[in-house]
Amino acid sequence: MKPRYQALKDLIVGRISSGELRPGDRVPSEHELVDTMAVSRMTANRALRELTDEGYVERIAGRGSFVADYRSRSHVLEVRNIADEIEGRGHVHACEVLRHSLLQARGEIAKALHVSPGSDVFRVLLVHYEQDVPVQVEDRHILASFAPDCLAQDFAAVTPSAYLSAIAPLTEAEQIVRAQNADRATRARLRMADAEPCLVVLRRTWADGRPVTFARLQHPGSRYELAGHYTPPGRARSAPAGVVQLEEIKP
Repeated sequence: MKPRYQALKDLIVGRISSGELRPGDRVPSEHELVDTMAVSRMTANRALRELTDEGYVERIAGRGSFVADYRSRSHVLEVRNIADEIEGRGHVHACEVLRHSLLQARGEIAKALHVSPGSDVFRVLLVHYEQDVPVQVEDRHILASFAPDCLAQDFAAVTPSAYLSAIAPLTEAEQIVRAQNADRATRARLRMADAEPCLVVLRRTWADGRPVTFARLQHPGSRYELAGHYTPPGRARSAPAGVVQLEEIKP
């Protein structure tokens, strides 16, 4: 049986993950948790303290506890390993493998990889998590001749990006960003609300002068953003390394 403070944490995290509690929403206070959940003040304090340490909750003196806006972020001008991005924020990355198979390229996939229909490609379908919250569905196709041992890889332990970078250095990349409605399966995998927009990144990567991977990366609009800063060659950077968080635009 799990400790009471952990059960209380799981309850609050579950409400955040489901969208019942959104960034900026007030989280029940220690006093309210003691009264409604029949726990001790020490248990309520520990649960809120650990949720704060893990990035789920922001405690503001004199005001209370609120759901933190720990939105996942990728760099719009660079191709990075999502596990490195998440761990760089001090959070825990996890990955669920939904599909890992060999198939024949058709239509969009054959065109994107510049191969004839029927050519062998590997498909990897994954869900990436940040602090146990799903932030990306990765649907990636990999040219079989480029990565012949792909099926032997454990992508729950090593991401496709890390694996492919180890095979050959990335020489070129293309990214297209779209906002669109997600299908029912994607909404369920990302725990998205019915009306929530989906941020889609279409990414192709090249090695040795040819495209070798094509990925469709889908993200919940409320929990993901792309950011970047560009400095022309030969010019010194005047802005700080971090990207400024602008005030949220209200509808």
